[in-house]
Amino acid sequence: MVAMERSRIAVAGASGLIGGALARSLTSDGHEVVRLVRRAPRAGEVRWDPERRSVDAAGLAGCDAVVNLAGAGVGSRRWTDEYKARIRSSRVDGTAALAEALAGLPEDVRPRVFVNGSAIGYYGETGDRSVDESAPPGEGFLPEVCVAWEAAADPAREAGVRTVFARTGLVVARGGGAWGRLFPLFRAGLGGRMGDGRQYWSFVALHDEVAALRHLLDTDGLSGPFNLTAPHPVTNREVTEAMSRVLRRPAVFPVPAPVLRTVLGEMAGDVLGSARVLPARLQESGFRFAFPRIEGAIRAAL
Repeated sequence: MVAMERSRIAVAGASGLIGGALARSLTSDGHEVVRLVRRAPRAGEVRWDPERRSVDAAGLAGCDAVVNLAGAGVGSRRWTDEYKARIRSSRVDGTAALAEALAGLPEDVRPRVFVNGSAIGYYGETGDRSVDESAPPGEGFLPEVCVAWEAAADPAREAGVRTVFARTGLVVARGGGAWGRLFPLFRAGLGGRMGDGRQYWSFVALHDEVAALRHLLDTDGLSGPFNLTAPHPVTNREVTEAMSRVLRRPAVFPVPAPVLRTVLGEMAGDVLGSARVLPARLQESGFRFAFPRIEGAIRAAL
């Protein structure tokens, strides 16, 4: 891998957990980060309205790369029909807006790479079976969203922009996502397994998530889907035991599956479902994880 020279990189979703960490990492290395915003833009920002598939394409001209990590939080709210529509549209419409804008730019000012967010929800329920990027999509709401999400990038790919899909797992971080909710519970001694605890959680340390995104940006020739998950997925029971060890707190409050279904509704299927996902293409491309195992990832987040 040869790191980019000083580059101009547009980031959608820079206010989120992953996007914010990526923007900070790029800026600290001297790259110029252009943030996509929904309000009136200030210096270093570009206006867009993903719900209306609108983006100021002129603001993307001359960028070396575009990274799209925007989307309504999957675990932020109970999945009503209205919120499910928002989860889908925030990803599909935003991606389509960016892809169409890139395709419409003159070739001499068109960004050369488009890294678009996706998720391991693409694979659906895998049980104990390991899957990599060669596996077909699963069945259900999240796989359907991921398929449409990735397909929305077709205009950029067809225009010759190197297009990459970052299928991210559960990010281990204190500041958001699933672990942002787990850390306070376990610190208070209220943690425990969810359901029977046998479901696989495919995790990735925030440090490795950002490093992998930069690897995908920097490495010419990489395109298509890449699983951004550590190479050693673990069961929810193993997550519980690791959290208990690292935080030195008991983990004696299991949450039965019926309770999760009552509280979370349809979203409980995502918590109780098993996804044993391996980063085959990422490792084959030369990427090395700093935190390949769950305990190290948890410690890195503290």
